[in-house]
Amino acid sequence: MNKTPQIDEWSGDFGLEYTKRNSFSLKKFDNSYREKYGLTRTELNRRFLDDLNRGIKILEVGSNIGIQLALLQKMGFENLYGIEINKYAVQLSKKFTKDINIIWGSAFDIPFKDGYFDLVFTSGVLIHIHPSDIKIVMEEIYRCSKKYIWGFEYYSEDYTEIEYRGHKNLLWKANFPKLYTEFFKDLKLVKIEFIKYLHDSNIDVMFLLEKNHKVEVAK
Repeated sequence: MNKTPQIDEWSGDFGLEYTKRNSFSLKKFDNSYREKYGLTRTELNRRFLDDLNRGIKILEVGSNIGIQLALLQKMGFENLYGIEINKYAVQLSKKFTKDINIIWGSAFDIPFKDGYFDLVFTSGVLIHIHPSDIKIVMEEIYRCSKKYIWGFEYYSEDYTEIEYRGHKNLLWKANFPKLYTEFFKDLKLVKIEFIKYLHDSNIDVMFLLEKNHKVEVAK
């Protein structure tokens, strides 16, 4: 497994404390989005995924205890998997989720074969990957996805480091959908939405990318 300063933090006590802070009920988590953005996470998910077959195979990279996956399960998605770098979060996920397969693993070396999933996604994970490592992680996500890559991340047109809970070298904003399409020429942007915060000037981005996207040409 790759060892980076960020992995050391998230796999250790720093990640454990994050998990403890964010282990609350599904309803409370969903409504926390309404307080921040004016709409729930479920409403956001429906905007991007409602047309997809509920039987597709989905992987979340950096799933923590599985809250995001549990929301998808509540929407009707059935084949849900997660990998998580913090072992405490993986253990806790066994109590928090049911019929969701979350295992210990790293975004630098996803333990599944090429194209194993129909959709691979991150939610607030790419922001914690050092810019010098981001292509490695995106390559792994791309490799494991047969069709879709979905993401929800902090947004900035240019890479910008942000201090995170008094720590440096742990958080960056960037234009992640643009990076994906620059790295992988067969990825096409299917949908993108910029989500503004209600109480400050920050912006997040949700995006859906498709491999080998074919555009119908009118005759």
